[in-house]
Amino acid sequence: MEAKSPGISASCRKWAVSGSARKLKDNAADWHNLIMKWDRLNDDGSTIANQIVNLKLSKEPVKETDMAVEDGQTSIAQHAVTGSAAGSVLEDRCSALLAILEKMAHLVSKMEKLASSTKGVCELQAFQQERAGVCGPLFHTWPATHFEEAVSLLLGSYKEELALKEVIVGEIAHTSSPDLALVYLSCWLYQPYLDHSSKLQLESLLLETGHRPL
Repeated sequence: MEAKSPGISASCRKWAVSGSARKLKDNAADWHNLIMKWDRLNDDGSTIANQIVNLKLSKEPVKETDMAVEDGQTSIAQHAVTGSAAGSVLEDRCSALLAILEKMAHLVSKMEKLASSTKGVCELQAFQQERAGVCGPLFHTWPATHFEEAVSLLLGSYKEELALKEVIVGEIAHTSSPDLALVYLSCWLYQPYLDHSSKLQLESLLLETGHRPL
């Protein structure tokens, strides 16, 4: 994964894997891994959310004629069993989606720690450069502050997306509107707060730190 960039001198390559640069490069790899895990969880959650919506949409009320037939008690009992089974499946799927959300929240917590680590590294780098009287890039072109800005934008996007998913988990099994249920399902799948700019920030971070070839 850590491909060396062409056209960089040996001394620059040595600098790119030591000190502050080493930490920022490791943090970039951690960001990539966390986001890959998030994407897998999102796919799993989308499948579960789809099952929840299908269960909600497939429910049919008991017809009055079912209770009017001669063996009405048997008919009512059958509907009760069916409804109980469906309710149990729905509860199981809701619990599974909640577990996915909790794992996503744990990933965002790790992202917050990465962002804090990056901020500390950038502050240290700025202090060291001020004392040494130099202000050059750690890798290719980015100053240290650019790393802090990039991860701050990434963290903000994932925190907003997590907040949206919390709303979806709380509402998707309780809404009585099929249209609204489908909106929740679509929002979970397409993640409106994780747009093209989020992907661009990650790829730029990986490119700058040498995890992507130039």
